[in-house]
Amino acid sequence: MDIWKVTGSYWGIFKEHYYLDLPMPPAAEYFMGTVNGEPVSHLAVCPMFTAHAYRATRLVTVPEWQGAGVGTKFLTYVMEYHKSGYGRRGHKLPTIFHTSHPQLIAYLNRSSNWVLKSQQMYGGNKKKSGGSIARAQIGKKKNTIGSKSEKSGGYGGHFRAVQGFKYIGKR
Repeated sequence: MDIWKVTGSYWGIFKEHYYLDLPMPPAAEYFMGTVNGEPVSHLAVCPMFTAHAYRATRLVTVPEWQGAGVGTKFLTYVMEYHKSGYGRRGHKLPTIFHTSHPQLIAYLNRSSNWVLKSQQMYGGNKKKSGGSIARAQIGKKKNTIGSKSEKSGGYGGHFRAVQGFKYIGKR
């Protein structure tokens, strides 16, 4: 597998295989894994310096390559890249990563490179989340209160178990 640092424009190759439809993460670095030139994995990593960490999101391995181990090798490489100080501003920081994928959760729980930090066994309150998003928009140039996105927005309410992990690196 070859791993490339790419622009967000490559997300279009992987978007149909991702389970959420969210805006692109701000200030993210994007990575793509290829096998013989074929795009197989994607990951975005954002700074989260207020938590003294990075945040990884949008991990996708195309269906034809799932279960072959390329996604976990790809994820580990990108996490180690950031832990070693090659990420944004050269910070040597751990990375936070959340997933609801049962096999990936099992892998992360078995790995000594990862520590379980949180788990939510059911979805959050979508209405409460939507209200928080709407309040955050007040006073911004483009106010979305009353728009369709505000009425249907928010995260949660999906009854999906989500676990959060922290990459602490190879020991």
